[in-house]
Amino acid sequence: MIDRRTFSKAVGLGTGAAAVSLAGLQTQASAATASQWPSGAAVPTVPTIAPGTHTEFGTLKHVKAGVLDIGYAEAGPAHGPVVILLHGWPYDIHSFVDVAPLLADLGYRVLVPYLRGHGSTRFLSRHTPRTAEQSAIALDIIALMDALKIDKAVLAGFDWGSRTADIIAALWPERVKSLVSTSGYLITDRKMQLEPAAPGVEHNWWYQWYFATDRGVKAMEDVDQRIALCRYVWTLVSPNWNFSDATFARTAEAFKNPDYAAIVLYNYRWRISLIEGDRGYDRYERRLAAQPPIGVPTVTLDPFTAPGDGTSYRNHFTGPYLHRTIANIGHNLPQEAPTAFAQAVVDADHL
Repeated sequence: MIDRRTFSKAVGLGTGAAAVSLAGLQTQASAATASQWPSGAAVPTVPTIAPGTHTEFGTLKHVKAGVLDIGYAEAGPAHGPVVILLHGWPYDIHSFVDVAPLLADLGYRVLVPYLRGHGSTRFLSRHTPRTAEQSAIALDIIALMDALKIDKAVLAGFDWGSRTADIIAALWPERVKSLVSTSGYLITDRKMQLEPAAPGVEHNWWYQWYFATDRGVKAMEDVDQRIALCRYVWTLVSPNWNFSDATFARTAEAFKNPDYAAIVLYNYRWRISLIEGDRGYDRYERRLAAQPPIGVPTVTLDPFTAPGDGTSYRNHFTGPYLHRTIANIGHNLPQEAPTAFAQAVVDADHL
């Protein structure tokens, strides 16, 4: 989930002229294809598909990368330009089950990894601390790229995935060809997180305060209770998404990872300074505390549940840039609006 600072800036902006319907986005994409973008290359139009057209990935792969054995889905030609799609909480790789084939059909090599503590991703050693600082998760993806001998990729994500992609683009821009960041600039400012937000905003982050209590910890450590909590969060943050029981159950399998509770609790408790991070990541967190700019070509997307026109974080992006607000779509933007998300990836790649 996005942080309180970003949401509090966004809620007062409204969608206004920045909001586009999916049909409108397709019209805009078609117009872009007919013309030439600044690079001089025509931008492909992503075919429109209904959400839920695809239900499964092919056989999952595994690779030892850093401290993890990372489970990931792959689609598209082995030598195509690489796109890495990064999921958020409480979700998994199936947020991209429709996006991945759309991009693969356009010639991209698409990788969709389970983040630490999710799905089939496992720690290589039982002695490795189950920490989840923002930089730790970003370094997992750098390690994945290294293990697969990928020098540079388009990174695209939402929620934890956006934050992870933002961090890599800020600290290791040489590894990022372009970026799609849902909800904008999400690098966590822990100092800002200590400040009170508007009551309505605080209400939206009830689960963060819940995870700060012993009751919340017990709920997360109980598999059935954690799955029920995650399903409830889905209904709150995507009120217009009529997902099926089967759709949720497919993703909920990822929440049965033995490290899931530890990773989720660590991440949220760390964000609000209830716990200190692993000192091994301090040098990265000091750099991130300065809120570094992102200079790679970027498309930012806002779902209507966090509406905005991009102005609240625009100054963080110093390179070629586009912003869109997607109307009538909730927090799980790639699964709710796969065509719009895939088009953003293609557009970012052509900025």
